[in-house]
Amino acid sequence: MLGFRSSVALPGLFLALLFAGCEAELGQGGAIDRPAAAGREADRVDRVVDGDTIALREAGKVRFIGVDTPEVYGGVECFGRRASAYMKRLLPEGTRVEYRPGVEQRDRYGRLLAYVYGPNGRMVNAELVREGYATQLTIPPNVEFAELFRRLAREAREKGRGLWSACA
Repeated sequence: MLGFRSSVALPGLFLALLFAGCEAELGQGGAIDRPAAAGREADRVDRVVDGDTIALREAGKVRFIGVDTPEVYGGVECFGRRASAYMKRLLPEGTRVEYRPGVEQRDRYGRLLAYVYGPNGRMVNAELVREGYATQLTIPPNVEFAELFRRLAREAREKGRGLWSACA
């Protein structure tokens, strides 16, 4: 015969397992149309403009805060085409992303300035710097992750990742 503890514990365990299954379904890379994380907006990639700018279906052009990739327009810079190609592989057309605008939300070209999160939940801005496709670029007042980007750039440079080995 089940005691009081067992009769309470078993349904509780069942509910915990049920909710854990829901969390696994909605977790990183899970359901496509799940709600955006708190403080973020969700959208889909329309196209990649270059290594540090994408166009979203609803929000329009988005420039990644805190990073700078080599140019591919108006004079191609070393590693510029590779940075753009990396972005196209990372965020192909139709990819669901989340973004959070910066303190200053628009640049002088009218682009939305934002921290962008890929389908795996990782910040794309940081990934660009970590993998050596971008350098760190701090423009106040959008400085929230400046120290992180600085550390990732130093690490990429020390390990000779990406542009740090190809363009040195």
